[in-house]
Amino acid sequence: MRSDWVLPICTGHERLKDENGDKAHPTQKPESLLHRILLGSTNPGDVILDPFFGTGTTGAVAKMLGRNFIGIEREESYRKVAQKRIDNTRKYDSDALSVSTSKRAEPRVPFGQLVERGMLRPGENLVSPRGETAKVRADGTLVCGKSAGSIHQVGAALENAPSCNGWSYWNFSRDGKNISIDLLREQIRTEMRQRPN
Repeated sequence: MRSDWVLPICTGHERLKDENGDKAHPTQKPESLLHRILLGSTNPGDVILDPFFGTGTTGAVAKMLGRNFIGIEREESYRKVAQKRIDNTRKYDSDALSVSTSKRAEPRVPFGQLVERGMLRPGENLVSPRGETAKVRADGTLVCGKSAGSIHQVGAALENAPSCNGWSYWNFSRDGKNISIDLLREQIRTEMRQRPN
């Protein structure tokens, strides 16, 4: 998700009108705004409190996304519009509510844990995409020529780049095949997900 949000203003079919055909609320928020906020900060079944409920944008989007909500609004005309809006809102089915997690949301696994668990051994060589080798040290760092440090630092030094994702950069060799070290990290993550809390 980008850090700058470009969202449409509330117009057209989304803009709620009162019985006279006028705007039901002067500052009605677009559903896309609340969709992004609720999806990024809550989970299905959570309760959202909106103490300035207005026409119920928060409640409508919360209902769609399978969240519960509490809305507080002192203006009766806004409450009526909000209630009608929420009554006409349908919750998405549970399959549609599932979201994919990003790699950044996954549990962190230090490279040294692969060494501690014996998945890689001190002295074993890792291979870069261009065929350079780096030796695994007992403390979970690498050494390649004059470069030493984390899998990311040594990869960046070899590429003469400011940074490098060492997990996708380095491979280890088994039975004559090069295999990404990221597969070992994923194996640990899978085990972590399967452990009871």
